[in-house]
Amino acid sequence: MRVLVQRVSSAAVSVGGQVVGAIRPESQGLLALVGVTHSDDEAKARRLAEKLWTLRILADERSAADIAAPILVVSQFTLYADTAKGRRPSWNAAAPGAVAEPLVAAFAEALRGLGAHVETGVFGANMQVELVNDGPVTVFLEL
Repeated sequence: MRVLVQRVSSAAVSVGGQVVGAIRPESQGLLALVGVTHSDDEAKARRLAEKLWTLRILADERSAADIAAPILVVSQFTLYADTAKGRRPSWNAAAPGAVAEPLVAAFAEALRGLGAHVETGVFGANMQVELVNDGPVTVFLEL
């Protein structure tokens, strides 16, 4: 499981022109793009959620847990793109939807269980993500 985290001053994910999840401009938060591979499981999803919740990348070296920062979770199978050969990425390392969807949901639920306010995209949908990267700060998490 991989999570690309961006510190944001605002973010929104839309499907079909409708906003389905957002971090409003009045609060600093985190956008978490989550990719799943074949060997991932719920235990790894929980460990990554804990890591993200306590990661000190917000202003003044605080974590989302310190300031109750909202988190927008968006599934992103392309985090497992293999671009080593040719010009067309291979997606073989990305888990199929039947495996990935429950693990992205488990990641979001683990964050909620830790006390996070979590918004999400729609798994498998064509999503449009808008964000204002604050800093910019972008961190790649992987266990």
